[in-house]
Amino acid sequence: MQQRLQKILAQATSLSRRSAEDAIKKGLVRLNGCVVTRLGTKADPAVDRITLEGKQVRPLGQKIYIAFNKPRGALVSKSDPEGKPLIWDKLHSEMKGILNSAGRLDFDSEGLLILTNDGQLIFKLTHPSSDIWKTYHVKVSGLPDMEKVKGLREGIMLTDGKTKPAKVTLLRKTEKNSFFIISIREGRNRQVRRMFSKIGHPVSQLRRMAVGQIELGNLKPGQWREINKKELQWVRQVRI
Repeated sequence: MQQRLQKILAQATSLSRRSAEDAIKKGLVRLNGCVVTRLGTKADPAVDRITLEGKQVRPLGQKIYIAFNKPRGALVSKSDPEGKPLIWDKLHSEMKGILNSAGRLDFDSEGLLILTNDGQLIFKLTHPSSDIWKTYHVKVSGLPDMEKVKGLREGIMLTDGKTKPAKVTLLRKTEKNSFFIISIREGRNRQVRRMFSKIGHPVSQLRRMAVGQIELGNLKPGQWREINKKELQWVRQVRI
């Protein structure tokens, strides 16, 4: 439903109606990429893209779905008593208050995180019975023999039980390291790291590349994009 821009801004931001009008007059507001300076211009917040000083304005209650490339050396937590860097430092400040992460990556890991304010989607993506494949690129110390790798594929006993069978592919080797793609259907704490440590080859680098049909793509560390309709449709078809 179309509404006046100043009303939309006042409802979706901390601006008063008067301040919203001033922002429009100053050319700080764009509607579908075009600067708007005329008061009384109408828009539909469910359809049109509205930005204020370059930041997208979203109506209250609108669901947000983001694919974020978590950089190494950042926490997924909303705060840290030791003052360590947080992923939210890389995002617009308002996102910290409304978004949560569907799963986590530890401080030293990087790659795909799905951030959203949709609790049902988080529930689906993180529920143990969803059986969603999560794919990682890893660098490990040493050169594991294929019998040990076979153990990862068939399932390996950890302190919290045996893992489900994994997909493991060797990409390449150097004199001191090996590089693998590994896909798992579980979300235990630091699971991939523990699996390789169990066979005597600790992980030195880990990057999550995909969660089901949602892929990291070309995002650089700290960058994000909106999850597209096809990806959302896949999530909604996941059964638990």
